Amino acid sequence: MSFQLELSDLPDLVRGAALLGTGGGGDPTIGRTLVAHALRRRGDDGEPATITVLDPDELTEDDFVIPTAMMGAPSVLVERLPSGDEPAAALAALEARLGRRATATMPIECGGINSTIPLLVAAQRGLPVVDADGMGRAFPELQMETFAVYGVNGSPLAMADERGSTAVVDAGADNRRMEWMARGLAVRLGGVAYIAEYAMDGPTVQRTAIPRTLSLALRLGATLREARETHREPTAALREALADTLYRHGEVLFTGKVVDVERHTTEGFTRGAARVQAFDSDAVCRITFQNEFLVATVDDRVVALVPDLITVLHLETGEPITSETLRYGHRVTVFAIATPELMRTPEALATFGPAAFGLDEEFVPVEQIEKPQVTVLS
Repeated sequence: MSFQLELSDLPDLVRGAALLGTGGGGDPTIGRTLVAHALRRRGDDGEPATITVLDPDELTEDDFVIPTAMMGAPSVLVERLPSGDEPAAALAALEARLGRRATATMPIECGGINSTIPLLVAAQRGLPVVDADGMGRAFPELQMETFAVYGVNGSPLAMADERGSTAVVDAGADNRRMEWMARGLAVRLGGVAYIAEYAMDGPTVQRTAIPRTLSLALRLGATLREARETHREPTAALREALADTLYRHGEVLFTGKVVDVERHTTEGFTRGAARVQAFDSDAVCRITFQNEFLVATVDDRVVALVPDLITVLHLETGEPITSETLRYGHRVTVFAIATPELMRTPEALATFGPAAFGLDEEFVPVEQIEKPQVTVLS
């Protein structure tokens, strides 16, 4: 069911988006600030406007949906803030190339700032946002989308930066080449850029997207907030909230203190690894990331890996921590979420499974991996 997203909903939405973003997708606080500002500017008599979040089942053949997003290294975004006009400029450039105006926009992923970029465009352009996305989490590369897995071309892609520059990339049906070309441009634009891509009609969205992930982010963000307010252990609340969703399963992998973070920005990505030392033993959890958390091991034994979701939460508050803000001394819970079945097909795993990241491990669903006993502190 479609609904109106209000200014007061944004804190819960970005909290849930950071959770589903598996450490990546960019700083959601920046996106929240931009959307709030755009809503206040649109409002009449000092009251902020709302954004229509459109259920994918309500789309028709006449709809023309153009997803919008940020691409690049999240660590760069911390120091290089957007002006706020870039995503709408990218959308306008793609509309001009295609000779058709969008009737709606949509996230390409449901994590971090990329859950809010389409909301920003919607607030500025008066468009609805489709309650769906193409990753069901966040991934670092543009071909790693269910849209691509199930036959949609990402090209042409339009790109914009804060200096007013725009470019259009057209790699035809080769989504991997589109990513390569766009990544090179993003690096030359300073490490981040804002894009519009994967234009499609309503039935194609219904066939290829992960449905209702914006409303899920809103619900999970509220779950974490309410757990904190009622002094409830946050991961127990998350497990209950996930049970009746497409994601079905969540579990604690590890708790401890971050004792080391290795992080560097290269080729348009934030890459690295973090080590978490257990509170009550010598056990160590290692989390490897490329923008997003990709694989978690406990004492060199894999306990979860991509495309299942690995997220890091503040132990006491349950607030998600992104890969670029993870620091020595953080007391954390490492939490895993099962990915939807649409993302576990052979076609999907070929696009964004472990091998796509150069990992030797074969994918095993997180709920089927035997794991060491974990003490959950409350």
